[in-house]
Amino acid sequence: MMINAHFNDIDEKLLLSLKQVSLSMFRKNFFGIFHGSISARLTYESFVINAKQAVFDDLNEKSLIALNTIKDYRWNESSIDTPIHAQIYKNYKNAKFIAYAMPPYSVSYSLKHTHLRPLDFFGRQILGEEVEIWDIGNYDTWYDRAMYEIADHITQNNKRFLIIKGYGIYAFDRDLNSLAKKIAVIENSCKILHFYADLQNS
Repeated sequence: MMINAHFNDIDEKLLLSLKQVSLSMFRKNFFGIFHGSISARLTYESFVINAKQAVFDDLNEKSLIALNTIKDYRWNESSIDTPIHAQIYKNYKNAKFIAYAMPPYSVSYSLKHTHLRPLDFFGRQILGEEVEIWDIGNYDTWYDRAMYEIADHITQNNKRFLIIKGYGIYAFDRDLNSLAKKIAVIENSCKILHFYADLQNS
């Protein structure tokens, strides 16, 4: 079932919030043209997520699909990341919003390091002194494993985000702006570390 014009006030606000944050993250290169995903919980067992062909700088009611956490035919039209989002919603009652992003500095930093150790003030304050960068191993089997392994690894780390080597960032939160801020802080810390390494080598 596509989200349509039959929004109540809460639905209209939700659509506007998703649209604004998605556009902001697209402009920062956190989302690609057809890469990345964003979702919001509607009820305990349902959520809305971007469609497979959604363009993130112009999300609208036609590019969002309302789904149940149990797979049905509607999943065929939704993001390839839908099973991962569904599993996170099942595992975490406090997950209201989820995003998967591929910020370039974070992804490139993850290829060379096993941990993120922020040097900047906000990185240290928000992320902590050290964050694991998770190596998923074999890329060929990744989407067969991702649905369960991402949710499990979030539990092991006891954080609301996960930096995945060569893949990107999964994050969830009760507040959409806080979720976007967390991804932005990770990317900014990786960017600062990149420039710092260049200064050290110059």
